Amino acid sequence: MRQEIDLHGVHIVLLSSITEVRACDRDAVVVSGSHGGASVVDYALRYPLRGVFFNDAGVGKDLAGIVSLAELERHGLAAGAVAHISARIGDAEDGFLCGWLSHLNGPARASGLREKDLLRDAIPRCFGRTG
Repeated sequence: MRQEIDLHGVHIVLLSSITEVRACDRDAVVVSGSHGGASVVDYALRYPLRGVFFNDAGVGKDLAGIVSLAELERHGLAAGAVAHISARIGDAEDGFLCGWLSHLNGPARASGLREKDLLRDAIPRCFGRTG
């Protein structure tokens, strides 16, 4: 599934899987249904994005479900994860509409995002024209 939304001056791309990211997604905020594990880093860095969001997938052993957030921080990319209890894993639209942020990296915090923010409200507030 791929869906594109323009909301308050920010281009948002919803992807079932981060593996679906394309060159045309440059400068977009990507919401992925994927977990935030180590395997997503190369995809998230493939093209310059404004921000990227995943599902925390219950976090798991050794923070496996969100381990990418630290690596993406080292590259300066704002990244976060929605709580698996707030949105279905693999469903970016549900993550965008219903997901609340459970984990954030430094660049995401610097943009104004906070844990417990509803993703659909936080993205335009922090990345949009008025953010």
